[in-house]
This record gives sequence, C-alpha cells and structure tokens, in this order.
Amino acid sequence: MSTLARVLLIASGTLCVGLAAVGILVPVLPTTPLLLLAAFLYARSSERFHRWLTTNRVFGRYIDNYRRHRGMLLRDKILTLTLLWLTLGASIVLAQAAWWVTLLLAAVGTGVTAHIVRIKTLIPEAGAGTTSRSCVPGETQPD
Repeated sequence: MSTLARVLLIASGTLCVGLAAVGILVPVLPTTPLLLLAAFLYARSSERFHRWLTTNRVFGRYIDNYRRHRGMLLRDKILTLTLLWLTLGASIVLAQAAWWVTLLLAAVGTGVTAHIVRIKTLIPEAGAGTTSRSCVPGETQPD
C-alpha cells in the first residue's frame, strides 16, 4: 500500500472516531457505524491505530461487543437513551423550529430508541464489573 493511501485511510479513520465522539452527544450522528468504519479503515492501514481503537477504554468494549453480536450493557443503553432524549428535547425547545422539524426529531428519536431497545442486553460475567471477560485486551475467547 502506498504511503499516501495509508495516510488517507488513517486520516479518514481518525475523522470517523472524532465524529463518533461528537455523536455521543449529538443524536443525529450515528456513533456505532462511524466507530465500525474507523475500525475497518484502521485495520487496512495501521495495526497500531486499530489496536488503539479496539482496546480503547471508551470505545473498545463497545466495538467488540457489537461486532460479536453480544449486545449492549443495560447501563450503556440507559445512558445512550437518556443522552439521546435530553439532546433531542433541548434541540426542540431551544431551536423553536417549525412543527415538521420537531416531528422529524421525534421520529429520529423514536427510531433510534427502537433500535437500541431491540439490541440484546449484555449481562456481564460474575465478578467482571462492567466488562465481560471476553473484552479484556489481549485475551481471546472462543465464539
């Protein structure tokens, strides 16, 4: 792979991580797809960046659980939905936009809520705190 291609993939992955971080607070930005895209881009360009993302204490467990179809911790679901509706509610109240914008924001919130609720709820293993054993960096578990 050429140096230019590698730099572009790393830059794109970093942009995706940045947008995903903003997406935690802004409900219109899709955090999960951006993180998965970043992992894909880093996997093709830099083992170091890929390892950093997938073992990152903020995003690593989330990416691993999503990719392995394990689900989301109940705490993460509650936090996600709380932030979603707080930011949507603030947007509706502060923007005082047209009725159709309010309706659109409510529809987005309802759709995201339905998606989050349908994701399997992950129960951590006993004694593992908020992370499951299979998410510990460097440890491999059979699927």
